[in-house]
Amino acid sequence: MSKAFTRENDAAPEDDEEEGVSALPAGVKNYMTPAGHARMKAEFDQLWKQERPRLVETIAWAASNGDRSENGDYIYGKKRLREIDRRLRYLGKRLENTEVVNPAVREETDRIFFGATVTVLDDLGAEATYAIVGIDEAEPSKNRISWVSPMARTLLRAREGDTVTLMTPAGKRELEILEVRYSAID
Repeated sequence: MSKAFTRENDAAPEDDEEEGVSALPAGVKNYMTPAGHARMKAEFDQLWKQERPRLVETIAWAASNGDRSENGDYIYGKKRLREIDRRLRYLGKRLENTEVVNPAVREETDRIFFGATVTVLDDLGAEATYAIVGIDEAEPSKNRISWVSPMARTLLRAREGDTVTLMTPAGKRELEILEVRYSAID
């Protein structure tokens, strides 16, 4: 079969946004905690300074071996290089638009803003503590919620002692805000 009718690779079209990652609302900054920013910067540096150069060497070696059409090292290497470059573009854009907000140096207040650690009591009597963090550092399993999530949006600007109403797929839930504090989030 002629190569004119085959695709060189089966990769999906390159996209600057990664699948499954929330986009920032239009016109807002990418707020992050210092720890989240450090993790993202470390990933960028590791990919750019270590993994990508090693991969380029492997691809150059594989290309020097001759026939590239059946060379697994070359084909896999090129595919992985595209993945790394896509991730680097994504991280670069996110880091470029980042505003680092350190909750540990914020003046104490009983109002909820970005970086707050909030303890709430729901209408069923269950108590939970959530940290409001950036989109890229949200981890629901560690009770770190993105500042653009429905729960965080419900809590933002509320005060300690307030009761807020959270709309969930199961219906309305009342949350009483027990404590608001600002400390380092790692």
